[in-house]
Amino acid sequence: MARDEAGPILNGIPSQLPDIDPEETQEWLESLDGVLEQSGRSRARYVMLKLLERARQHQIGVPSLTTTDFINTIPPEEEPWFPGDEEVERRYRAFLRWNAAIMVHRAQRPDISVGGHISTYASSATLYEVGFNHFFKGQDDEGGGDQVFIQGHASPGIYARAFLEGRLSEEQLDGFRQEHSHVVDGHVLALPSYPHPRNMPDFWQFPTVSMGIGPINAIYQAQFNKYLMNRGLKDTSQQQVWAFLGDGEMDEAESRGLLHVAAMEELDNLNFVINCNLQRLDGPVRGNGSIVQELESYFRGAGWNVIKVIWGREWDPLLAADRDGALVHVMNSTPDGDYQTYRANDGAFIREHFFGKDPRTRKMVENMSDQEIWNLKRGGHDYRKVYAAYDRAVNHTGQPTVILALTIKGYGLGTHFAGRNATHQMKKLTLEDLKQFRDSLRIPISDEQLEADPKMPPYYHPGEDDPTIQYLRERRSKLGGFIPERRVGRTKLHLPDDKAYEVAKRGSGKQEVATTMAFVRILKEIMRDKEFGAHVVPIVPDEARTFGMDSFFPTNKIYNPHGMRYTSVDADLMLAYKESKQGQIQHVGINELGATAAFTAAGTSYSTQDVPMVPIYIFYSMFGFQRSGDFLYAAGDQMARGFLIGATAGRTTLTGEGLQHADGHSPLLASTNPAVVAYDPAYGYEIGHIVQDGLRRMYGDEPENVMYYMTAYNEPMVQPAEPEDVDVEGILKGMHLISRGSREGLGDDARHVQLLASGVGVPWALEAQELLKNDFGVVADVWSVTSWNELRRDGLACDEQAFLLPDEPQREPYVTQRLKDMPGPVVAVSDYMRAVQDQIRQWVPTDFASLGADGFGFSDTRPAARRYFHIDGPSVAVRALQLLAQRGELDPALARQAADKYRLLDVTAGTSGTAGGDA
Repeated sequence: MARDEAGPILNGIPSQLPDIDPEETQEWLESLDGVLEQSGRSRARYVMLKLLERARQHQIGVPSLTTTDFINTIPPEEEPWFPGDEEVERRYRAFLRWNAAIMVHRAQRPDISVGGHISTYASSATLYEVGFNHFFKGQDDEGGGDQVFIQGHASPGIYARAFLEGRLSEEQLDGFRQEHSHVVDGHVLALPSYPHPRNMPDFWQFPTVSMGIGPINAIYQAQFNKYLMNRGLKDTSQQQVWAFLGDGEMDEAESRGLLHVAAMEELDNLNFVINCNLQRLDGPVRGNGSIVQELESYFRGAGWNVIKVIWGREWDPLLAADRDGALVHVMNSTPDGDYQTYRANDGAFIREHFFGKDPRTRKMVENMSDQEIWNLKRGGHDYRKVYAAYDRAVNHTGQPTVILALTIKGYGLGTHFAGRNATHQMKKLTLEDLKQFRDSLRIPISDEQLEADPKMPPYYHPGEDDPTIQYLRERRSKLGGFIPERRVGRTKLHLPDDKAYEVAKRGSGKQEVATTMAFVRILKEIMRDKEFGAHVVPIVPDEARTFGMDSFFPTNKIYNPHGMRYTSVDADLMLAYKESKQGQIQHVGINELGATAAFTAAGTSYSTQDVPMVPIYIFYSMFGFQRSGDFLYAAGDQMARGFLIGATAGRTTLTGEGLQHADGHSPLLASTNPAVVAYDPAYGYEIGHIVQDGLRRMYGDEPENVMYYMTAYNEPMVQPAEPEDVDVEGILKGMHLISRGSREGLGDDARHVQLLASGVGVPWALEAQELLKNDFGVVADVWSVTSWNELRRDGLACDEQAFLLPDEPQREPYVTQRLKDMPGPVVAVSDYMRAVQDQIRQWVPTDFASLGADGFGFSDTRPAARRYFHIDGPSVAVRALQLLAQRGELDPALARQAADKYRLLDVTAGTSGTAGGDA
């Protein structure tokens, strides 16, 4: 009898329910066996689901089977034959453990002391090595290779393996966490602390150490692989995605938040391996409970296939002899805090406090020595048990799989480390620890070598011709090459020609069009390109209709791996909702983190799949960098490329929505990400040039690893046609003159000001231009600042050059170049807080003042909100008059007259912007 048949059925049906007709029961079981044999797993799965459905229809009370006994899911009799040489693999696994720990230990030498983590890899070495030796397919595999998300704190073990593989040198290991300062023979030889592709671009594929990002990104990587397959862009059917996670990490809301997505889309190419060493960073994960049982219940409830790897092979005879379930009961009822304590003690302690809980279990081990009891391993350290779990996972269909492997944090590092609360923070070993560790691993290093300099114990490598090294490399060769390894694909995209952007250059005539719609029109044109269009991945978390993208539904369709099995309520409309297995649009629901993960998967496809894709993620601007900033930082680390469109941008444009929807700071948040090129355009023709240049920079002949963030507004306005003398360089560099002030009708002594504005602020500046001339005889030039951020980036680069290379010809910041010969002071305004405009202050070669929407947003009309923040046209005019007065060029009374004339303190007097229009 398989062991899982004997486990309790929880949540509603008592396990002692009698079998009143064993023969009938056997017939049912044989019927299921017959379906399996004749029609396979998919048919058997369908029949079982229909039976459960019918049982619930008749209210039989069948529960969800969410928790099983605290034992291995796979009984010994169902374990597959282990195909490797377990002794050879054990031998070099010891080398890996030693070198990983020594690398961190050496990094703690007194003159360096940069830290590192020893205990995470010590607990998970077997979990990784079974994969490296038997499952993880490299990119030279004919199926395309697997994607492996490695737990960040386990990086020392991955470096240790690369050292044995000949990919890393001792000098590089000694440069761990010294990415700029470890110089050998004039060259920097160093390793980043964690998986950081940007810092080690030929090695790491996926950044994972900001906990909670790995699980979601792995889910959407698996989802994207299926997306490529279903759209006919690449055969990814042989690729698996593996995500190695910690049990403490599963407390992150992000770690669990999107499990249902993987289940609903039946991502059977996805495997989570959760290292259940029962410890967070500072102590037990669930001291009073059981994290394994909790996670099993959670994943089963979400629809995942769950495999538990709890006990090593030494426990099999004990469990086989457990006729009345006493041992299983002790296992089920022991909390995690006690399991942690057992491994921090010895065999005698375990005999007394674990087996001693029940006379029957005490008797089971009466003939075992304390050492034999101590040698009862946990399943996550048993090669055969882990292999059986991985084998079942990759052959499972219809569901994602999670493997819950019980391990010991600091396993093998000695009594000072194993299972201790402080083990995560412990970075170095004493001389006694080193000797004990060496002896347990049987590393051929002498006492004299260790005693010569305990702070710098030697690494161990048996030599290139050693059979263990040959075996290790042979295994990777058969599996398709090294992992991790990052490659940049060779496939190039054909980019749309100039004709695709003509729609933006024409303007909107007399029609009022928001810049969001202007962008969508451009997007529609570039997606019509026969070669390029299929590579665009529109991503919308929700409210595609708000962004004007419902026109894409009938033609490009929404991706759904199950197709569309219902009739849409708007099926008779021209813009009806359409889902398809070949759909192009990723409509991920109210789910910005998932959308950002989808963006990352698509934006790095040029590397992971050698299929360049162009993700265009459109979202409420307030919910972009503010809500998803950590994920976008990881996207920058992974060198994602694509467009982020912050729609419904600005603090005063989204009328009626209120504080949590009013974005007044996203450009500032975007500026914190070095990979982001951010723009705040005012007009459609500006957007056209920005998109075209972005595609060139990210996907052209010399691609750059950047992402474009562009704001788009929902306030309708007439979009002007592109001027014949348009300053394309200025648009791309950050500012261009759109309206030169006229002196017509004014005297030669008329004062002059420069008005800088971005986005929806440009019309206010044009309004101020008219007010200043007509009411006060002041000439104003109006500039559209397409990117405060890029102007600042350019200024900083010039400053750095002047600081570091003072003897070389100095480059002048672009904003300085454009303003130095222009008369008058500068007033800068946008629909964002003043700090956005203040980014350029130090390079403006004249008097400067900024106006911005500082403070929380609120619900009101656009004109009222702009008057409240004093960023509207009259406010700009008054501030310009004040600056001129401060310079002694105008009578200060004029500014006071203007404020009274425009009723500047009266919120109801605001008139700037459209009060109506779609919000």
